[in-house]
Amino acid sequence: MTIQNEVETYWNGEAELYSDSIQKELNGFEKQAWLDLILEFAPRKERLDVLDIGCGPGFFAVILSQAGHHVLGIDCTENMLTCARRNAEQAGVKPQFRKMDSHKLELAPDSLDLIVCRNLTWTLHAPQAAYGEWLKVLRPGGRLLVFDANWNRHLVDDEMRAKREADLREYEARGWGSPPRHVDWEESDRLSLLLPLTREWRPAWDLQALKAAGYSEAFSEENLSERVLDEKQQVLSRSTPMFMVCGQK
Repeated sequence: MTIQNEVETYWNGEAELYSDSIQKELNGFEKQAWLDLILEFAPRKERLDVLDIGCGPGFFAVILSQAGHHVLGIDCTENMLTCARRNAEQAGVKPQFRKMDSHKLELAPDSLDLIVCRNLTWTLHAPQAAYGEWLKVLRPGGRLLVFDANWNRHLVDDEMRAKREADLREYEARGWGSPPRHVDWEESDRLSLLLPLTREWRPAWDLQALKAAGYSEAFSEENLSERVLDEKQQVLSRSTPMFMVCGQK
């Protein structure tokens, strides 16, 4: 079994858990907060052609469709796509969804204004190649917005491990109970150690990768947690704040 097959199998098992989490976001302040953030950095166009890569249960696809944009969401797992279609139907929107490997886009060149992804790039087994592949489908002036964090750096970095453990203790000390976990935490850690971005410091790595892939411009916005995460998530991610990397064709 290839690493890609292993990743697909793992995320199939996490789909319902992640769908529950985006339902909370769709009914909370996060919905507008994320939309405002994306559109702040998106190309200025009344109706954008958008690709949501690694769409999972469909959060970005739903909120951007509700804002009037044309959205295609792709994911490598059937269970995530099933959840995404259900969430879109419940929200009253009709983005398109297709099963597709994020490393190999089956899309026309120069066909998109905007590519977005959240918590996806750390799962890629060949992120440098993926960034080059994504550039091909953007129109001139189109933009890529990557939202992610150094989620698994604690597995290879003692300082980060200590900070993460402090975050978990703080969460419990505030009376919020046990922190949320993956369905299969051990498998998550095992796969993370096989993936290259676990050992990179980001977003510095991403900026170099985007420039090497041929993007005309690349910049980052760091520590976005206060803008898009609730109080509990901010505590859990103090040592791994959400960042954004923007690449322009």
